Amino acid sequence: MSVTVSYVLVADSMSTEGLRPLLDDPRIEVVQKKPSELDSLEDFVALVVRSATQVDEALLLRMPNLKIVARAGVGVDNIDLDAATKHGVIVINAPDGNTISTAEHTFAMMMALSRNIPQAYASVKAKEWNRKAFQGMELRGKTLGIIGFGRIGSELSKRAAAFQMSVVVYDPFLTPERAKKAGVTLVDLEDLLNQADVITVHTPLTKETKGLLNEETLKKTKRGVLILNIARGGIIDESALQKAIEDGHVGGAALDVFVNEPTDNFDLISLKQVIATPHIAASTHEAQESVASQVSYEIAQVLNGAPATHSINLPAISEELYEQIKPYYDLTKVMGYFVSQCVKTPVQHIDVSFGGDIATEETSVLTRSFMSGFLSPRVDAGVNEVNAGIIAKERGISYSEAHSSESYGYANIIQANIKGTAGEFLVRGTYIDAFGPRIIRINEFNVDLFPSGHLIYIRHTDQPGVIGEMGQALGKHGVNIATMQVGRKEEGGDAIMMLSVDKEIPQDAIEQLTSVPAILAADVIEL
Repeated sequence: MSVTVSYVLVADSMSTEGLRPLLDDPRIEVVQKKPSELDSLEDFVALVVRSATQVDEALLLRMPNLKIVARAGVGVDNIDLDAATKHGVIVINAPDGNTISTAEHTFAMMMALSRNIPQAYASVKAKEWNRKAFQGMELRGKTLGIIGFGRIGSELSKRAAAFQMSVVVYDPFLTPERAKKAGVTLVDLEDLLNQADVITVHTPLTKETKGLLNEETLKKTKRGVLILNIARGGIIDESALQKAIEDGHVGGAALDVFVNEPTDNFDLISLKQVIATPHIAASTHEAQESVASQVSYEIAQVLNGAPATHSINLPAISEELYEQIKPYYDLTKVMGYFVSQCVKTPVQHIDVSFGGDIATEETSVLTRSFMSGFLSPRVDAGVNEVNAGIIAKERGISYSEAHSSESYGYANIIQANIKGTAGEFLVRGTYIDAFGPRIIRINEFNVDLFPSGHLIYIRHTDQPGVIGEMGQALGKHGVNIATMQVGRKEEGGDAIMMLSVDKEIPQDAIEQLTSVPAILAADVIEL
């Protein structure tokens, strides 16, 4: 049996050991080249980059079969997330792979800045011995102001505590309980600027954080304050920082990142109070191997059918949670696909609800999975959990998610209510360990359907002889019935049949079915 090979393009320099999860997978072929070096990129389903390769609309158009882009690092500034989402491409990163390296580099830069180590080193190298010129500052007893208390900020605070520093933090998403647990003081930005002897920024570069430290905010800091940026260029206004240093208000700055890289701001970095490194905070052997290994492992998982756990443009779930919800991940996809083939009229809104134990878990990925399945038969573009929301919106379909304690006697339940121009359609499903996924209700009819293979959904009037006529109609066309589910409201009223059959159903067999007077409609469902 031949193995389908998935092609992965590694566009930037990467640790070989870090790529081992991809290199050792016989189902994956890794190509390590720049996109510009290849005539065609159509075969690649995954792309791995660091910060050098720009993943923009133009590159995405050259890679029509791309499923996932992995940034071996934290920042995704070089990836057009909107364009990736539009094309249905998952974007993942390695959020904690370089945490320790970056925290250590930040602390090293803080110590080097406070003790003038680079300047003293250059002086000694120049055969000078000028001890008085490099008097420094102890960190003990000083206040460190951390702007942004994520993984790196948290690790930095631990090291600051070991140096007997006080730590104040500004982070609008940090709760007082988390701050107390971490041993830091949560303050607003103005209080941090007023109190801190050293200020370091550790936020992503966003519309809100761009120029966060500017001419106005720098004036609110202590005279002689030390400023560090080991996060993203642009969070600190470089012109304002230079002016504040030249005026003597800011005592010095340590910079690893710049607005333009390689930097051309030599007026700033040539100041004797400024030390700089060329964006190397994450450049350790351990970090590079770690981030490459993390994204490589996740790519392999995604290419083998698992959802992304560190996605940027898709709600992330842990591996542990994925193992718990995987049966429902598969169930929601097939339920969406089933419903889309049952409801062949325009749909305005879909409500997906969860009951029982599953309702206590993170279910947004399950809702997206349902929408992906629902939209797949309806659109000509590729649709998945990433772009399902955008595609639904483009087509005027809204959707919502709800949770309930009601599980209708099952441990877990998933229900979707579809509202459209022809009324409403309800489907309810569950997963039973010994039996697998089941559809247990269609509108007002209870059923027990294994959603797989060739199915026929029949609406009819409950009367004697209908089942016999149905069997004869299919028999004439060599269609063998494997299982049959029958449901009715009342004797002689509306009823349904759900049939699973052994082969594809020819159109003339469906036409003969619908010619039976009591059969109102019959639809083929392929799962």
